Amino acid sequence: IEWFQKNQEEGLIARLENILAEPFARVSYTEAIEVLKAEEPKAQFKEKVEWGMDMGSEHERYLTENVYKKPCIVYNYPKDIKAFYMKLNEDGKTVRAMDVLVPKIGELVGGSQREDDRDRLAAMIAAKDLDPKPYWWYMELREYGTIPHAGFGLGFERLVMLVTGIENIRDTIPYPRYPGHAEF
Repeated sequence: IEWFQKNQEEGLIARLENILAEPFARVSYTEAIEVLKAEEPKAQFKEKVEWGMDMGSEHERYLTENVYKKPCIVYNYPKDIKAFYMKLNEDGKTVRAMDVLVPKIGELVGGSQREDDRDRLAAMIAAKDLDPKPYWWYMELREYGTIPHAGFGLGFERLVMLVTGIENIRDTIPYPRYPGHAEF
């Protein structure tokens, strides 16, 4: 870490210690949108802020760098912008999904509670106008019942960016591919 502080980002260690110093901010998606709307004139976002949007990196970073000044967990996202398998909240508009946002990067972790009821899962597939045939195996997993469960994904390259101070994600990818290179 000291090498990265010397050669990559001055103040890296202090930034990482700040991340660990106190609990992350926790805010619902609806609250995050309200905060961003209030900040919109000052922030001059490229994309207009409105409930139901899939927040972009500019919005995620603004929350962590300008509003909370620390990592932030945003939860209860609109069902229309999330996958069919996420558990629907009682309000019928949001799902039990969350993202962990960090300064300088944006989303580091994304996760959700999964729908464990077969009938509700089938209803979500239909509501999203998806062909149920490719999901037969997923539905079969719930044929005889299942327990409440959840999952998450951590962006490894983004984690490397966080702990090293490297600014371009391309520089953190072990086997980078881009147009015209490393074709299969």
